[in-house]
Amino acid sequence: MSGMLAGKVAIVTGSGGGIGRDFALALAAEGAKVVVNDIGASVKGEGHDDGPAQKVVSEIQAAGGTAVANTDSVADWDSANRIVKTAIDHFGQIDVVINNAGILRDRFFFNMSIEEWKAVIDVHLNGSFYMARAAAPYFKSQESGSYINMTSTSGLIGNFGQANYSAAKLGIAGLSKSIALDMAKFNVRSNCIAPFAWSRMIGSIPTETPDQAARVEKMKRMETAKIAPLAVYLASEQAAGVTGQIFGVRANEIFLFSQNRPIRSVHRSEGWTPQTIAEQGMPALKGSFFALDRSQDIFSWDPI
Repeated sequence: MSGMLAGKVAIVTGSGGGIGRDFALALAAEGAKVVVNDIGASVKGEGHDDGPAQKVVSEIQAAGGTAVANTDSVADWDSANRIVKTAIDHFGQIDVVINNAGILRDRFFFNMSIEEWKAVIDVHLNGSFYMARAAAPYFKSQESGSYINMTSTSGLIGNFGQANYSAAKLGIAGLSKSIALDMAKFNVRSNCIAPFAWSRMIGSIPTETPDQAARVEKMKRMETAKIAPLAVYLASEQAAGVTGQIFGVRANEIFLFSQNRPIRSVHRSEGWTPQTIAEQGMPALKGSFFALDRSQDIFSWDPI
């Protein structure tokens, strides 16, 4: 099969539906052989069903592409290695890893249980590390490869009731940058995508108030398929030299996100005391403080 990704092998975790499914279909349409990984769990990560992954494989095959299903969990080191081994056993190589698998256990921080915290961290952050680390020896030996890691404005900017998800997603941004730095000498790239789209995972957002209902209606206009072209590009050799970046896709908009850098400083030649910080230092910095913004406060316009 010809295309931008002809000859490449890609793993897409959590690709039994939603954004991941669109990634898998788009990669295959551009010639990649795809490992469709999905445990078939609920949005909260409960249950197991082989059906979703196999259904996407069947769609790819019906369109003339090549794919194989895998239903191992990313949240376990041995299991993640089996996902990578699926690519090696069936296709003989691995070129692209898209860390898309995720769950939600939304709850306000002061009510969040330890189990709700750990479950989300395990899938999103630990899962992204396990998958990336399992593929790393293959990427190193062939001196090529692309990691595409899914982050979120819940972590990059902020949101209510998502301390676990926000921490995991901001952690993924840090993980992706570290991978980009450590793997650059092997010609391996690592980038993040923050998706804006209506999917099963965000379908649980409450609509109890007029503002919430309006937000959900706006999100429903952002199709998951709109995100796939950027993933295909980042997986391809056309993206050589594009690494360590954080992108966002919102309908027909593509964003490049800033990364943390100092924005203002204060200096006192004799050093600081708690009192002089209170009297001089903090007042000087306060004008540059960030508000307690949420994603919807920053992205306040309608999707284009």
